[in-house]
Amino acid sequence: MVRLFRSAFIAAAIALLALAPMIVGPAYAQEGGVVHDIVVQGNQRIEADTIRSYMALNPGDSFDDAKLDKSLKALFATGLFADVTMHREGDTLMVRVVENPIINRVAFEGNHHMKSEDLNKEVQLKPRTVYTRTKVQSDVKRILEVYRRSGRFAVTVDPKIIQLEQNRVDLVFEIHEGDPTYVTRIDFIGNKKYDDNALRETLQTKEERWYRFFSSDDTYDPDRVNYDRELLRRFYLKNGYADFRVVSSVAELTPDRKKFFLTFTLEEGERYKVGSIKVKSDIPDLKTAILEKEVTFEKGDWYNADAVEKTVQALTDAAGNKGYAFVDVRPELVRHRDSHIIDITFNIQQGPRVFVERIDITGNVRTLDKVIRREMRLVEGDAFNTAKLRRSEQRLKDLDFFDKVNVTNVASETAPDRTVIKVDVKEKSTGQLSFGVGWSSTLGPLLQVGASENNVLGTGQMVSIQGQLALKGTSISAGYTDPYFLDRQLIAGVDLFDTTTYALQDISAFDETTVGGDLRLGYYFNEYLRQDWRYTASVTQVSNVMVGSSLYILDQQGTTTLSMIGHTLTWDHRDSKVDPTRGFVMSYGNDLAGLGGDQNFVRTNVRASQYFPVTDDMVAHFGIGGGYMNPWGGKSVNITQRYYLGGDTLRGFRDFDGVSPRDLTTLDALGGMWEYNGTAELTFPVGFPKEMGVKGKLFTDFGSIGPVNSGVPTDSVLQSSSLRLSVGTGIVWKSPMGPIDIDFGIPILKQSYDQDQIFRLNFGTRF
Repeated sequence: MVRLFRSAFIAAAIALLALAPMIVGPAYAQEGGVVHDIVVQGNQRIEADTIRSYMALNPGDSFDDAKLDKSLKALFATGLFADVTMHREGDTLMVRVVENPIINRVAFEGNHHMKSEDLNKEVQLKPRTVYTRTKVQSDVKRILEVYRRSGRFAVTVDPKIIQLEQNRVDLVFEIHEGDPTYVTRIDFIGNKKYDDNALRETLQTKEERWYRFFSSDDTYDPDRVNYDRELLRRFYLKNGYADFRVVSSVAELTPDRKKFFLTFTLEEGERYKVGSIKVKSDIPDLKTAILEKEVTFEKGDWYNADAVEKTVQALTDAAGNKGYAFVDVRPELVRHRDSHIIDITFNIQQGPRVFVERIDITGNVRTLDKVIRREMRLVEGDAFNTAKLRRSEQRLKDLDFFDKVNVTNVASETAPDRTVIKVDVKEKSTGQLSFGVGWSSTLGPLLQVGASENNVLGTGQMVSIQGQLALKGTSISAGYTDPYFLDRQLIAGVDLFDTTTYALQDISAFDETTVGGDLRLGYYFNEYLRQDWRYTASVTQVSNVMVGSSLYILDQQGTTTLSMIGHTLTWDHRDSKVDPTRGFVMSYGNDLAGLGGDQNFVRTNVRASQYFPVTDDMVAHFGIGGGYMNPWGGKSVNITQRYYLGGDTLRGFRDFDGVSPRDLTTLDALGGMWEYNGTAELTFPVGFPKEMGVKGKLFTDFGSIGPVNSGVPTDSVLQSSSLRLSVGTGIVWKSPMGPIDIDFGIPILKQSYDQDQIFRLNFGTRF
């Protein structure tokens, strides 16, 4: 019995000893006494004094378990150590650390659809930083997120470390990308006014289709879905449904993690019409009678949120043009739910005086900052103006250097009367490699090859070289343009060209060789009016005139020298120079030949084009122009300088000389001394998805040409100034390989000696 009691006592004592640390405090120390010294062990890279500096306990302090615990947590929080232990030896505190390794290299394996440099930008662990498990797991999550936003939800990421000497490691993320996760179906619930197909067209997210291999819009992206909710809201508000809202958007992932089903639940509400429209101004000198004409809709129209926003912008611009840079236009909507009428009042108030503090530019990897800044209509210190902000954005888009341009302003953090303009761009390929096949009246079957770069080294300068190889002719040309010569708004350039064509029966009656070049200089009078000057010098040789050719061509045989100066005034008020939908452009130019050389003539050319939207997707274009030339000094105009119509200038007729005065006997084209031509064209999306960028066009072209030089007997020349007319259709496709343009033109009004060309094709690619 005693032995049993003794054994139980010993067991209880051992248990108490084991539990003692839990009762009295942490095992690394005991309270009581003063710390005389702190000894650090195990550190390799980090100085002992640095480690001590993180601690809450110092020599001379009492041993305090709370401070020891705080010191331990502080050392772990640095992320420098994989393990830290503390214990007391007499009056000395022993601190033992195990340092986290240093990353030697970060690598990615298995990433075929994501570039390693792109993934490197996303992870926080870099070479020469401290490795921690927490950061690794955070980076894994970030990589997964990046892949999922690109539509790959089946991706897995496995981090591996390779131990190296001197406590260094290589970190390798092994990635299994899996297949893309496509959106298989998009459904809508609650839509009564518009069917599913109409609503799917408004979304950026698209259903999976075989022809979307160049697009990622059919992969699931939660941010894109949120944007789709906004697109739906805009669509309904634009069409009068002022009470519309998206109740929910649900994305369902199939069990195999390969497909998504999207479902949008909508509440359409009733459709509203516009009731009364008023414009009120709290600014004494700003009269509303002048501003009311800026309203873009009328009473009785269906309510359109876009039209309201455009009116706000128009009123802001109109006030700004009258010297009121700081105005605040607020539309006030009064909704009558019983009659489905919305009364709209535009209140114009004196806004706060706001100035531009700075302009921040992001996204430009290649394009220099100064190329972007010089297109801005606002600079640091200017009074902020929304009209100039929008104009700046449009000018950047007109450069055609970027896939995306977003110009916004945010409040400054330094002062309430300051704003920061943020310019975010996404660059695209600005080089173009072009190919063209076709038929030329002077060259026969031809192949055209060209290369151009519109943003050389990110400076905005342009270079190009074009070559043409044909059955009976070759040509090569090169050009260079600096749009900001000498860092001023001067457009300077130079062109060189060398063209040779050879005689071929039924195509051309003579050999022609032209070598020369020109110098160009242009400048702007204001935002929209520009003048360009040019000087052209060239030498042209007409030789090897075929037997039986026109006597008027035989008369042109020999070498002529052209020395010509000219100018062009252009008034361009289009909303976009790249893809205009509204506005106009007009030009007027003169050329004077005879400042040296042996060609003496005066030439005048005019042109005007108008664009306006028919619907959201259809644009109408009307253009008309013409030219007139007159010889002087008793000399006739060389056959190579006269006017000809066809091809681009009159579709349906043969390129270059489909319409021209002709020799009665030989039918050789002789050219005219004046011409006019015009077009009416309607472009619209065809039956492909919009994201394919395919547009159809219907057109009618018209024009005519005047006689050859005076003195030529009319009975020996076929010439008529009667109207020529053609109608046709075509396709324009901004394909991933480059632009493709196809025209089918049929002459309706023509002369018997005019030459037809029903089909034309041009295509190219970008690099």
